[in-house]
Amino acid sequence: MEKGIVIKSTGSRYRVLFGDNKVIDSYIRGKLRIRESRTTNPVAVGDNVLFEIDRKTGSGIITEVLDRRNYILRKSSNLSKHSQIIAANVDQAILMITIVLPETPVEFIDRFLISAEAYRIPAIILINKTDLYGSGEIEKMDYLETMYRKIGYKTLSLSLKRSDDLKPLVMLLKDKVSLISGYSGVGKTTLLNTINPGLNLKTEEISDYHKQGKHITTFPEMHLMPFGGYVIDTPGIRGFGVVDMDRNEIYHFFREIFRVSKDCRFNNCLHLDEPGCAVRKSVETGEIDFLRYRSYLNIMETDNRKYR
Repeated sequence: MEKGIVIKSTGSRYRVLFGDNKVIDSYIRGKLRIRESRTTNPVAVGDNVLFEIDRKTGSGIITEVLDRRNYILRKSSNLSKHSQIIAANVDQAILMITIVLPETPVEFIDRFLISAEAYRIPAIILINKTDLYGSGEIEKMDYLETMYRKIGYKTLSLSLKRSDDLKPLVMLLKDKVSLISGYSGVGKTTLLNTINPGLNLKTEEISDYHKQGKHITTFPEMHLMPFGGYVIDTPGIRGFGVVDMDRNEIYHFFREIFRVSKDCRFNNCLHLDEPGCAVRKSVETGEIDFLRYRSYLNIMETDNRKYR
């Protein structure tokens, strides 16, 4: 029996890193597939696994997924009652966003952040393509950075065309396992090629004006960084539905809403239309940003219709 770490998942086949940087193509036994029926992928990138080697084919047969330190989920795009494990055993999650080309909505950012919060994974917001921004985009970027820093999130802004911009990010990534996610086209693959040119990952130009590689990753994959650590690259995603959260605990994962909620008149206040709600009062006074509260309302009104 060998022990390794899953570095790529294609849904039915896996690449497992083991020993002295050896990689083996592997698959799972049917009985393991049933073990986590609530997810579409019982084995995820970042999983520590036990496997046997098939002497006839030379492939690995994954027999056991070892206990996960953490993981992050999102709703499966095609199976509304199921969810997908994006990655497991990560030290931090980095959400790469852009103000334009494409624009990343605040609600998408907040859905990612509360999912990371729920699974106790530190999250960082990385704003890319600053070289394309005019005064309006810079103003919006500054507003978002101020809003998220105020509630305790780390933010970075950069242009991949300026090498000095990458130094703070490299220091954050060094010797850690980092998940990087975001919309298609925000520059994730271009970023990885920039910080590790040896990867030579495929990108696709969107337009002469855009001048950023469109993200065409189709499966999650973990890459070793030359300065130490791993980055898990994920396919570009458009939707990020929250999962495994009770309706009455969603607000726990909005840091500023949870902090203020202790002053609500009722212990079971959902901060919707209850009397004596300290959260709604804080929104009115500006202590809680309306954009964040709007994200909370949207999640309560949409995702949680299907929740227990």
